[in-house]
Amino acid sequence: MSAETPAATGQFTRRRLQFRAWRGARPFWAGLFILLGGFPIAYFPYANLQIGHLTLAMATTAGAGSLIIGVLLVVLGVSLWFQKHVRVFAGVAAILLALVSIPVSNLGGFLIGFLFALIGGSMAVAWAPGAPPQAEPAVEGTKGTGDAPQGVDPGTTVPDVPVPQPRDGEDEPNDLSGTSPANGANGRHSAG
Repeated sequence: MSAETPAATGQFTRRRLQFRAWRGARPFWAGLFILLGGFPIAYFPYANLQIGHLTLAMATTAGAGSLIIGVLLVVLGVSLWFQKHVRVFAGVAAILLALVSIPVSNLGGFLIGFLFALIGGSMAVAWAPGAPPQAEPAVEGTKGTGDAPQGVDPGTTVPDVPVPQPRDGEDEPNDLSGTSPANGANGRHSAG
């Protein structure tokens, strides 16, 4: 194979690009952070820590509450991946559950789960879907010399393109809010 021969795209590359496109169309990282925040909150109240021959049980009276908070955070994280339109609800619910986990679940899973859930919830609330990519219109015209478009090579001319002019009598800026000083409104008391 020479350096000029393009490599054939394999199945791994195709799957990776599909996953990248899927991940980019939803609040993936917010869901992952919330999901990761639910595990320590649900796990630590039921864990037994072994230090030599000493067993330290971290069971609390609110073990069931910790389990419920952890499972709800995991469900909210997964729902952000597959139901992206619930992002604001899931984000606010994750933030509230993270705050509730501080007194209920050993400082929110020793602050690990609390911080993951709090950061993930704020990322979910802040996420907004991007604009779909617009197809660029094909540029028609004659080519210059070689592969360069017209106007790039010296000696070629660029045709005059008409500049759009404002319509008759519409030299004012396009202010849709109705609060321009020209009509006497300053935006106050305009609700009713």
